[in-house]
Amino acid sequence: MLAGVGFLFSAAWWILTLPFRLVFGVLSLAGRMAGVAAGFSLMVVGMALGAGPFYLIGVPLFLIGLLLTLRCLG
Repeated sequence: MLAGVGFLFSAAWWILTLPFRLVFGVLSLAGRMAGVAAGFSLMVVGMALGAGPFYLIGVPLFLIGLLLTLRCLG
């Protein structure tokens, strides 16, 4: 009897919190995708600057972009 009540309570709680979990999951995914886009852009700009005379700026910019991209993917 008590197990059935516990199951009923947990099922109701799961249904009640589902919209919040979905919204927070979508926001988390959007944040990760924005981080990947920013990191990839930094990597591209870093490689473009690293191929020219501004390699002292390009190499750290590439590394920052790489770390940001890997952080958002992992």
